[in-house]
Amino acid sequence: MTALLDWGLAALQPRLQPWLPGLRLQALAEVGSTNTLLLERLRTEAVPQLAVAEAQTAGRGRNGRQWQSAPGASLTFSLGLPFAPADWAGLSLAVGAALADAIEPQPARLMLKWPNDLWLDDGPAAPPERRWRKLGGILIETVAGGAAARACVVGVGLNVLPRNDVADLASGYACVQEIDAGLTAPALLARVAPLLAAALRRFEQRGLAPFAEAFARRDLLRGQAVQTTLAGAPQGVADGVDGSGALRLRHAGGVALVASGEVSVRPLPPPAAGA
Repeated sequence: MTALLDWGLAALQPRLQPWLPGLRLQALAEVGSTNTLLLERLRTEAVPQLAVAEAQTAGRGRNGRQWQSAPGASLTFSLGLPFAPADWAGLSLAVGAALADAIEPQPARLMLKWPNDLWLDDGPAAPPERRWRKLGGILIETVAGGAAARACVVGVGLNVLPRNDVADLASGYACVQEIDAGLTAPALLARVAPLLAAALRRFEQRGLAPFAEAFARRDLLRGQAVQTTLAGAPQGVADGVDGSGALRLRHAGGVALVASGEVSVRPLPPPAAGA
């Protein structure tokens, strides 16, 4: 099975080589999941790998949700590598900050929803129910790998083109072409992959600290009333993140630290005028 688009992998290889020596790249027309593919490979091969697929039949988001992708309209890829940071905490925030800065170098509309989503902010003038729209997501998984103690796979799904073919996407869908009208999926891969590779190596050496300011500039939840699935604090106000990337949640009982993966957190729309 061959890829339908020209992904420019031969040109991308030397740009990634400084951070990922020996990197193997592959483009697929269709696959179940690029994350699953690389996880299986990294169990026995301690070699950095990048796989991009035009369609994923079993693409996964957070908590097992299915990721909706379409050939040419989406960029879905995974980057896997042996990985040995001193502390894994906050990795999804660092990845999100790197992707956002690659797509929109000067923060304006592209925001980061803790812990692993990219959303567009249409501003306070937009209808409350559609002020924030999802543009992409990140799925990070690890596996015990071959000669390496641990390997990490970073899966990225980004909406590239406008879509109206899936009814339930209509109100909450955002895409990269709303930020840069000329970007195609292959051009977007060429833009984000080198910055992602550099960010992973920087995180491996220094943890979350170098990315804290970049995340804070795009923190969609900060200062927002949020709904959570956290027992004892179902609602509160998001107050940024701590040094480990945990969400600070101010609620009636005080301040709770919410670790990634523990709960679902969504911003609440502001109350109607006069309410």
